[in-house]
This record gives sequence, structure tokens and C-alpha cells, in this order.
Amino acid sequence: MVSAGVCFGGKGRFHLVDESAKVDSAYYVDCLLPSLVEGCIQLLRGGDIFQQDGAPAHTARATQNWLQINCPDFIDKDQWPPNSPNLNPLDYHVWGAMLEL
Repeated sequence: MVSAGVCFGGKGRFHLVDESAKVDSAYYVDCLLPSLVEGCIQLLRGGDIFQQDGAPAHTARATQNWLQINCPDFIDKDQWPPNSPNLNPLDYHVWGAMLEL
């Protein structure tokens, strides 16, 4: 499994998830989220807003608390629009864009 940040300013680096890992909130907060947020900050250099999808590890209280403390600006899970394809480009075109790496 792979995790990566994608935005209008570019693509973040891939973060490979350990094959035996269960991506729960603890793994996400400890192993993935810090480098994902850092990558987004480097790509955008200010003015960034971090948003995730509705995966259980993303909506977990521990994840939301970590983001409140460590992320300059993010969209709280209670503010996400439900089922918006405009805010979820990964489901549609990301793999073609990643081939350009």
C-alpha cells in the first residue's frame, strides 16, 4: 500500500506502508501523517489546507487531535462535504499523474 499527498502545487513523495501493517489511527499518526503534512507544506509553502478522505484512520479522534496541534490549517472531518468528487481527485486521475514521476 502507498500513501501520498497530491495538490495543485505538485505531488508529494510516496510513503510505502509496511506490508504487515494495519493502518489504524496509531500507525497513521506515528508513521505516515507527519511526513504527509510536511510534504504538503513544502509543496505549497504557505496558504495550504490539508484535507483527507473518510477513511477510519483519518476520522479517528487521535488523528483529528494531532492535526489540530501540528497542522497549520486543515479541514475538520465534521466540515467535509459528503461524497464530493471535486474534492477527491485520487479516485479518478492520480495514477496517470504519478506515472510522470
